[in-house]
Amino acid sequence: MAEHRFTAASLFPCSAEELYRWHSRPGALERLVPPWEATQVADREGGIEPGGRVVLAMRAGPFPYRWHARHVEDIPGILFRDIQERGPFARWSHTHRFTDTPNGALLEDQIDYALPGQALLPGCATAFMDRTLQRIFRYRHATLRDDLLLHRRCSRTPLRVLISGASGVLGSALIPLLTTGGHEVWTLVRRQPDRSKREIYWNPEQGALNLAGLPPFDGVIHLAGDNIGEGRWTTAKKKRVIDSRVLGTGLIARTIASLPVRPRVLLSASAVGFYGNCLDCCMREEDSAGADFISDVCALWEQAARPAEAAGIRTVFLRIGVVLTPRGGALRRLLATSALGFPRRFGSGDQYLSWIAINDMVGAVLHALTCDTLAGPVNIAAPQPVTNSQLMRTLAMVTRRPLLPPVPAAILKTLYGQMASEVLLGGCRVATDKLQQSGYTFRHADLDLALGHLLGTCERTAPEF
Repeated sequence: MAEHRFTAASLFPCSAEELYRWHSRPGALERLVPPWEATQVADREGGIEPGGRVVLAMRAGPFPYRWHARHVEDIPGILFRDIQERGPFARWSHTHRFTDTPNGALLEDQIDYALPGQALLPGCATAFMDRTLQRIFRYRHATLRDDLLLHRRCSRTPLRVLISGASGVLGSALIPLLTTGGHEVWTLVRRQPDRSKREIYWNPEQGALNLAGLPPFDGVIHLAGDNIGEGRWTTAKKKRVIDSRVLGTGLIARTIASLPVRPRVLLSASAVGFYGNCLDCCMREEDSAGADFISDVCALWEQAARPAEAAGIRTVFLRIGVVLTPRGGALRRLLATSALGFPRRFGSGDQYLSWIAINDMVGAVLHALTCDTLAGPVNIAAPQPVTNSQLMRTLAMVTRRPLLPPVPAAILKTLYGQMASEVLLGGCRVATDKLQQSGYTFRHADLDLALGHLLGTCERTAPEF
């Protein structure tokens, strides 16, 4: 059976040994899977050493399938290779080769593959597969380069970190970033914990959280909270939103404040909704809370973390903007309903959106974790907010889909009530001076480049270092 070879090669700002070590750590595969791919690691046994196995849950359009891969060769610091045991290809072998050069480490991804029924397929099938692989590895290499630069600044000392909300959209993106940087991650779960996976049981409603007898944590990252942007805000929904934030935050803050060896830092999630609907005003961390329901939620959320601050723990309130990723949140909902195109705007379209791409969001969290001078509220958003109309136009341009008639505000209010008024039709424009002046450098400050990277339409390769 004739095989075809695809190769992608890039230089990286490190040694071959460092590059190999990054790939050998937990979370490397999760960091490299493009976000537009409906792919998840379903099972794993071992690492990249021979005999290690990974099962990926994937989709081809509406059809799910599993890809079983096995690692068959590993020469530390030089290369490792995995093959497909069962999956969509007739044959597949992927060699990752690392070489030191005078200008950095060269990574060469070499893939030898054969398509099923290749002899009967037209020649364009292989060309299409190569274009697909080129798109994937362009994303992989750009993400890897940015991660290595971030770890060079923020991961010189391995930390032991405790995370809540680990299974959410933000937590599931953050954990692989931390583990590939050499940090040790423990997670809070509400089911029977698996201590071999560094899980700890907690129940905020019952005040259950016991950290006694565990090794001391360097930092705690609290991300858990009920999704505020889904469904109508009934009385029960509002109570659930507030309780999920206040009870959990208060429990964590009081618990770590009482530990004999306290963490050095607590990062507690909040949102730019703290400022309320601020029209076109540019809000800064010293500005007061707005008068909306979201503002009340964020104010209570932050207040609940004060016991940690009072105990001398450096406490950072992460006022997070709208996080863009095809894997969840606002962008996923927009893409799911855009088969024909995107609405021109919601309501007037003049409402501002303080957005941030998922890789910048988790990068800013790692930066805040290790930046000793950063404390108090910090706006976690891209430096260039856009209006709702600008967002829709950019999405249409990046995805090459048309713009449709706008969605009237009255329809949104009828469907979603107060949630529509504050989330879909309200706006918030925030400044990010505090984050940038503390030393954080954005990967994607422009919306079109961010969306192109997240959706795989950007043809720009990783920049030189």
